[in-house]
Amino acid sequence: MLLAVPSLLPESVTNSWGKFPHPRINLGLDLAGGSYLLLEADTADVAASRLEQMRETVATEMRRGSRRIAIGDISTRDGKLSFLLRDVTQVDEARERVLPLTNGAGLTGQRDWDIAVVDGQRFVLTPSTAGLTQAIDRAMEDATEVVRRRIDELGTREPTIVRQGSNRIVVQVPGLKDPQALKDLLGKTAKLEFKLVDQRADPVEVAKGNAPIGSQILPYAEGGGPIAVKRSAIISGDQLINAQQSNDSQNNLPNVIITFDSQGGRKFARITQENVGKPFAIILDNQVLSAPNINEPILGGTASISGNFTVASANQLAIALRSGKLPIALKVVEERTVGPDLGAESIRAGITASIIAAVAVIIFMLVTYGRFGVYANIAVVINIVVIIGVLAVLNGTLTLPGIAGFVLTIGTAVDANVLINERIREERRRGRSVIQAVELGYKEASRTIFEANMTHAISGVIMLLLGSGPVKGFAVVLLIGIATSVFTAVTFTRMLVVLWVRKQRPAEINI
Repeated sequence: MLLAVPSLLPESVTNSWGKFPHPRINLGLDLAGGSYLLLEADTADVAASRLEQMRETVATEMRRGSRRIAIGDISTRDGKLSFLLRDVTQVDEARERVLPLTNGAGLTGQRDWDIAVVDGQRFVLTPSTAGLTQAIDRAMEDATEVVRRRIDELGTREPTIVRQGSNRIVVQVPGLKDPQALKDLLGKTAKLEFKLVDQRADPVEVAKGNAPIGSQILPYAEGGGPIAVKRSAIISGDQLINAQQSNDSQNNLPNVIITFDSQGGRKFARITQENVGKPFAIILDNQVLSAPNINEPILGGTASISGNFTVASANQLAIALRSGKLPIALKVVEERTVGPDLGAESIRAGITASIIAAVAVIIFMLVTYGRFGVYANIAVVINIVVIIGVLAVLNGTLTLPGIAGFVLTIGTAVDANVLINERIREERRRGRSVIQAVELGYKEASRTIFEANMTHAISGVIMLLLGSGPVKGFAVVLLIGIATSVFTAVTFTRMLVVLWVRKQRPAEINI
């Protein structure tokens, strides 16, 4: 009951308590207002990423060891990866190197890539359906976790982030004041790469969109002509350990300072030492932010990302980089904003319903059972406060369906006392003494009470496990209410009755 007190006081009061524990119930989106987003993943992005990864892996594998296998340019046309061996006698050796690059696709009995040799010397790797399905599922799991980390960085309380179907994520953020910032943050893949600029590329061909072999054409993020960069990244955002918004020491404009891990720092230092005087491109989500020259080796394991940033956009980029890149592109397909006024109205309606339910129950019990009704009413009040305390300790989120569960719990909190009181009446009619009637009333009714509430609990657990969002909120409050109402209605009221009987030794009871 003490743990329920902070939730009953204004937040401005509890915040002044400092480090003193003050758990509070969090309000859900429908009560506190906020943003609702439905994100949909671009599954074609996963297929393209797998092809690109396999292309780089195959190229590396064929160069491995003292006996290299000479191959032509690797093609990724039509969603398949193919390459031609220059020496037909190395077919078997090439197959032995390619086969370990594929894996089993779960329990399907298939591999994630099908390998075929065409015309005796061309290898064709085709992604299998089972492998692609498995890759999408893993990407969605990782994307859900990245979304969770990004939202946590915003400092919001109790967001709801759940998968919906095979390629969608539901995001609910109560109390968020700037939904556009959330959309911008979650829509950013944050795939950061550093690539060398291809200085051998013909500007005329680059303008036409034609890249030399081993390079690709990318646009600048803030307009400007296209630029040719090497296809292979010298370092990527996967090797970052931190990113912070800062200001450039020369022009005081906002930028982002990134820090690599030890392996990434050593690699970045080596690459910049080997390419002093050459330009390299800083690429975010396949758009070039800038392409500065490497004037001197960068040995500290840190680098600066500059661009036409504001403080807010630089901070968003830092959050996205810290939380990791999205393994799959997400787009907003549905958006809803719930205003706090609507939530306040729901809270008032819920409080009104709770008060009406509590008053109606109290009057009914007083009129019907007298003193024993008073004990049941005290138990109802304590039950309400205990539910609030338990929800606060569990850091629970109260939603509108949760309030419905709360009101339902109040209405049914005295059903156990009804059973007990009626059983005591029955035992008195049989001629039992007051003490015997009370003892047998509680003892015999308790079995029925526990069995009845067990069936309610089973339904609540099923809703909790299989439901989502509002259904779960209802189930959580219902299950807590079942446990607390059984305790207050049976154990607590029995204590009150026993104390009264021991003190007064009544010869008769009016019930």
